[in-house]
Amino acid sequence: MRSEVILIVDDEFRIRKLLRAYLQKAGYRVEEAADGEAALQCIGKDISLVILDVMLPKLDGWAVCREIRRRHDMPIIMLTARADEADEIHGLDIGADEYVTKPFRPQALVARVKALIRRVKPVSTGLLNFGNLLVNDRAHEVWLENGLIDLSPKEYDLLLYLARNTGIALTREQILNEVWGYDYFGDLRTVDTHITRLRLKLGGECKYIQTVRGLGYRFEGPP
Repeated sequence: MRSEVILIVDDEFRIRKLLRAYLQKAGYRVEEAADGEAALQCIGKDISLVILDVMLPKLDGWAVCREIRRRHDMPIIMLTARADEADEIHGLDIGADEYVTKPFRPQALVARVKALIRRVKPVSTGLLNFGNLLVNDRAHEVWLENGLIDLSPKEYDLLLYLARNTGIALTREQILNEVWGYDYFGDLRTVDTHITRLRLKLGGECKYIQTVRGLGYRFEGPP
């Protein structure tokens, strides 16, 4: 199974089902959203690429594309029944990487997914550097200016997840699911408790972990 997660955003269940089958056969993990608002709620889940319909309930694909591009550089494939050239140009102008019209060949779409992911996949050094804060994922260590800091395994996993999603507002539910696992039945306050302890250990660099009122937390690196 590949590590990449593909988000399919389409209000037609049969389209989502078809794409899920082909993408899973190719080894990808898949998330789904049936409207624009649900799509944006998925963006903090380590999504590698988005297949995005234009005509969506609640928030159309144009708006979703703009918002994703505002805070992330993941590849976006626009998938739509609108074949007008002006629409294609508009989609590319606002940040889409590919524009595919319906009907489409699923095998060809999967090939585009593979090509885009190969194109943008970075060679990871395992290092995340934020001012005086350094996260070395290969060594499983966190350093501040005055030396190595002692984090519990869960505190480390929490910091790493936040740092890998810099600039993205993450709900407590998302954090709990991704750091503790979907089979964890603890209270959401577990997240708040660990954030408090992590901030204490980070000292002056705790400023990077920001509270998003009524939602959860966001990691913001130095400007």
